[in-house]
Amino acid sequence: MNIKSLDVNKTYLVTGAAGFIGYYLSRKLLEQGCRVIGIDNVNDYYDVNLKYTRLEQLAPYDKFTFVKGDLADKETVMGLFEEYKPNIVVNLAAQAGVRYSIENPDVYIQSNIIGFHNILEACRHYPVDHLVFASSSSVYGANKKVPFEETDFVDTPVSLYASTKKSNELMAHTYSHLYNIPTTGLRFFTVYGPMGRPDMAYFGFADKYFNGEAIKIFNNGDFENDLYRDFTYIDDIITGIERLLSNPSTEKVPNRVFNIGNNNPEKLMTFITSLESALGTALGKEVEFNKVYEPIKPGDVPATYASTDKLQEAVGFKPETSIQEGLQKFADWYVEYYKHSEVKI
Repeated sequence: MNIKSLDVNKTYLVTGAAGFIGYYLSRKLLEQGCRVIGIDNVNDYYDVNLKYTRLEQLAPYDKFTFVKGDLADKETVMGLFEEYKPNIVVNLAAQAGVRYSIENPDVYIQSNIIGFHNILEACRHYPVDHLVFASSSSVYGANKKVPFEETDFVDTPVSLYASTKKSNELMAHTYSHLYNIPTTGLRFFTVYGPMGRPDMAYFGFADKYFNGEAIKIFNNGDFENDLYRDFTYIDDIITGIERLLSNPSTEKVPNRVFNIGNNNPEKLMTFITSLESALGTALGKEVEFNKVYEPIKPGDVPATYASTDKLQEAVGFKPETSIQEGLQKFADWYVEYYKHSEVKI
């Protein structure tokens, strides 16, 4: 396996730099001495204070430049490429969330379709070494065959969010074919960790516990047929992305898509009990959530987990963080960040 190491002399553009994965990737690149240009529109889909906290932690790095802007504004994107001429682009900016796409479809078209098209156009006019972009495990729709493999049929998305991500993969292939732009799509499977997204279930469970509220579990209380998810700790995800950056496809059409997950699915209830235990350790007392069971929601699928063989073969990607270790790091951060000491009654 001939993997090229990260080139610290390149300029890296990270879109969605105030986001969860964007922040961690930017920090990792900066720690190694890379020049990083970050762009984010800092929208209010979730708590903007958390986004600004992430940006504050990137600000001390001399080689970090932040631009507040929207990818749906083509002039902004073209101006960014003209001024900074990035060598490697990592497009992590997107309107996230499966359920939110049912309520607010317009923002998904603006951010995920128009925004990504503008990135592709910029890469066409200002050629780059590699464009890595976020896709999603949601493209697998209601596929019953698990683990999900990159060769699986993915033409039946069950949410608009998934449709936009599948569209991104198709658009990237077209631009690779027409303009020889090396593109790599990453189908992320539930990423978690400190400073994560508050709209994710594990974060919401912690919020509800401290607010004295019950958590909703969408499996009808059926433990035998529980939901399975591929929870991947943020550090493992960043290692995988970092290894890919200097290793674009060398195929005639330099386009490819990888699953990036844990390949080790956990029952949702195992995840929840592990989170209870982690919060208990962080607080120094026993923690148990008040649980309410409901049916699976439209757009959710019973099991999502990745075959990561293809990514392991390409760059040696293999997640190493256990669910217990990862959730403990999240719980310790959460309790410290929000200064929680007891549950509201």
